[in-house]
Amino acid sequence: MKVVVGITGSSGAVYALDFLKKCPPTKYLIVSTWGKVLLRDELNMSEKELKPFVTRTFSDDDLRAPMASGSNYFDAFIVLPASTSTIGKIASGIGDTLITRTAQVCLKERYKLIICVRETPLSTPSLEHCAKLSSYGAVIMPISPPMYFVPKTADEYVGGFTDRVLAQLSVRTAKGWRSEEFE
Repeated sequence: MKVVVGITGSSGAVYALDFLKKCPPTKYLIVSTWGKVLLRDELNMSEKELKPFVTRTFSDDDLRAPMASGSNYFDAFIVLPASTSTIGKIASGIGDTLITRTAQVCLKERYKLIICVRETPLSTPSLEHCAKLSSYGAVIMPISPPMYFVPKTADEYVGGFTDRVLAQLSVRTAKGWRSEEFE
């Protein structure tokens, strides 16, 4: 499985880091300019420190990267966290960065596109953009970790959400709510 991950400038870098650590498939990373600021401000780390968790990193201004073309197949693109500005561009068909262009490729080729929005409250335009993207086939996942398993640490709280993202890729890492009743 080939997965592309985009990190934008919306708060929530810890979720991206946890996802990159847990996701088993081949991963390619794109970090926006503001995503780099986010990594530094929230995790005191640089994009380079994510290299052990990915196969390769591409620059957000490299529109010649392989994921910018529908002729190169990949299984999914996850934008985590996704800023509402990035969501607005994607919903409007703007592909001026590698992150937004990769999302456009997903929409036109019908590849899996998962957008993890981290913003609250959401403005009406942002809600409309999310609804539009959902109608196009994107999976919209507000960063809202599940509480039914009663997390005891911040890591468990973060992991609860990233496990849900992994489940969208058919990678099951955690039990679901009352899952034992299936046994």
